[in-house]
Amino acid sequence: MTYFERLWSELPDVAPEHFALRRDFLLETLEPHARVIDVGCGAGWFAGELARAGFAVVGVEVAHEPVRRARERFPELEFLVVSGRTLPFSAGAFDAAWLGEVLEHVVDGIGLLEEVVRVMAPGGRLALSTPDHGRRLRLALGLSRRAFERHFEPRSDHLRFFTGRTLRALLEACGFEQIVIGRSSGVLLASALAPR
Repeated sequence: MTYFERLWSELPDVAPEHFALRRDFLLETLEPHARVIDVGCGAGWFAGELARAGFAVVGVEVAHEPVRRARERFPELEFLVVSGRTLPFSAGAFDAAWLGEVLEHVVDGIGLLEEVVRVMAPGGRLALSTPDHGRRLRLALGLSRRAFERHFEPRSDHLRFFTGRTLRALLEACGFEQIVIGRSSGVLLASALAPR
C-alpha cells in the first residue's frame, strides 16, 4: 500500500479543515462558470461546491480511497486517480486550478505547479490554500522543543512549510503573476494568474 493510500485509509470521512473559510475564498476568487481542475481533490468536498455554483470541475488525486469517496458523494462529477508527474489533460484545458492544502504534501512543488500551468489557459486563475507558518507559530515552535518536535514529526504527511513570503517566492519561480496572498485562521489563501 502506498503512503497516501495508507494515510487515506486511516482518515475519517469528514469535511476538510477550515472548509467554510476555504470554500468562500475559492468561490469568491474564481470567475463564474470557469472550467476548474481541483488538484488534490481529496473526497470531493470542494469539487461538489464548485459544481453547485455552476463551475465545470474535474478532481484529481494520487490515491484511490479519496477518489472512491468523492465518486460516491458526487457520482455526477469526474474524479481521476493520477500517478506520475503528468496530468492527463491537454495544454490549456482549464480556466482555473484549485490546490486546497496540497503544496505542503508534495516533494516537488515547482514541478507540480509547472504541470498545473501547462493544463491552464494562459492567464488562468490559480487559487490555493496551505497552512500558514507565520511569525507567531514560528516563535511558539522556537520556544518549545516539544511543540517543535510534534509539529515537525518526521512521519507527518506535511513535507513543506510556508510563510507568505516563501509561498510568493514559489509562485514567482513558476511564472505566476498578480499574486495576492492573505491569511486567516492559520491558513494562507493565495490567488495568482498563470503566465500568458
